[in-house]
Amino acid sequence: MRVDSSAIERTPIAVAAPPAPVTDRGGIALAALGVLAFSFTLPGTAWAMDGFGPWSTTALRIVLAAVGAALALRITRTPLPARRHWTGLAVVASGTVIGFPLLTALALETSSTSHAAVVVGLLPLTTAVYGTLRSGHRPSRTFWAAAGAGAAAVVAFTLGTGGGSLARGDLYLAAALLVTAAAYGEGGRLARELPGWQVISWALLLSLPFALPAAVLAVSAEPFEPTARAVTGLLWVALVSQFGGLVVWYRGLARAGIARASQLQLAQPLLTLVWASLLLGESMTWAAPVTALAVLACIAVTQLTPSRSPHAGARPRP
Repeated sequence: MRVDSSAIERTPIAVAAPPAPVTDRGGIALAALGVLAFSFTLPGTAWAMDGFGPWSTTALRIVLAAVGAALALRITRTPLPARRHWTGLAVVASGTVIGFPLLTALALETSSTSHAAVVVGLLPLTTAVYGTLRSGHRPSRTFWAAAGAGAAAVVAFTLGTGGGSLARGDLYLAAALLVTAAAYGEGGRLARELPGWQVISWALLLSLPFALPAAVLAVSAEPFEPTARAVTGLLWVALVSQFGGLVVWYRGLARAGIARASQLQLAQPLLTLVWASLLLGESMTWAAPVTALAVLACIAVTQLTPSRSPHAGARPRP
């Protein structure tokens, strides 16, 4: 007699394969749009400095951008950020709003636009390092190798076109590199809790009490010749570089991840060199397209390599 018993039946257990890494293409697209806007920043600053000094250019761009930010916050009736957000907003204000514009403007007094572009060539690496330390994500070795190779290609190209010499503005560029990496990292982190436009808007308003008196003093102490070219450059760096570009950039960092999205900045110096040639008449050698291909290849590698989340492998909460 045969006894059928489900207790002794062996049922195969299906084991789900680990999910493949997902790339937020929308976040990458937003970050790329931000990089495109930023690529005009140095040429726009050079245009502005045809009629304004470096301190005037920086202070005026903050004031103009802050007015736009205040209007946006007022129209949308946005409440004040939580207390825990203000420290990060202060970092964004000191780096993105004040530090980078002022330090690059001072650098452009002694450096060409192409030479100054080295700061954004190294910025992806410093931003990725800061983001990794801040968030706990661990990109793969391939990611770091590709990022390092891309940054090295950009540095070699920009220094090669500049004759390999170091300008007096290099200290300003190095300082801008550090403060901006921290600001991008904090801005990307905050954009996960606040909309990107609110992050930069509050950072701008936080800077306004310093920028307004600085603008008055700088305009009275520096050359002031508001030509059409200078005003166009000032409006671009104020409304696009300082506000609109940062809105989409921080949103892209929040969606795609700081380490991954920041590598798109590897293309920014090459775009800046193109605009410098077209808008400022600076010469560009045959090495530009070769470097562009190398950088784009490195960007492709960084976008395809997965990163490990600090919570990977942790059990979900019930």
